[in-house]
Amino acid sequence: MRKFAITAAVIGLTALGLGVPATTAQAAESGAQGPVCDSKWPGRNGNMYAWDGYDCQGTLLGVDAGNDADWQWAPGGFSNAWDKASSVMNAGYTGGNDVVQFWYVQEYQEGYACLSPYEYYADNLSDNYFSNGENANNNIRSHRWVSSCNVWLT
Repeated sequence: MRKFAITAAVIGLTALGLGVPATTAQAAESGAQGPVCDSKWPGRNGNMYAWDGYDCQGTLLGVDAGNDADWQWAPGGFSNAWDKASSVMNAGYTGGNDVVQFWYVQEYQEGYACLSPYEYYADNLSDNYFSNGENANNNIRSHRWVSSCNVWLT
């Protein structure tokens, strides 16, 4: 009986030992998402951010605590940011209008997708789509703060 217990323990530990490297290898292959976005997280400060590169890299296109109906012409906001955003962040305060709704066309037209405050950021917009089926990467033309949404980024 003792040999059986020892054999069972050795088999169990061997199986566990073989499973751990596979899990570690899988995690390494998938890569961590958003390491730069993680490092740029400012905490809850009431703002949304957009960058022209993936993973919150490249040029910071703008920071805004309010709504912006036209990223092309907004003075002091997202001026000349049209069709450039590849990653976005929601550092807004929670409660009330805490969801950022991004729009395919200026003046909140033709398709939208939202970023929850609990999602923090979307580090690669190339795999996200607006409600009208258009890809979100390099296609944001306006944004506003809302309390709810039914089409989500990430």
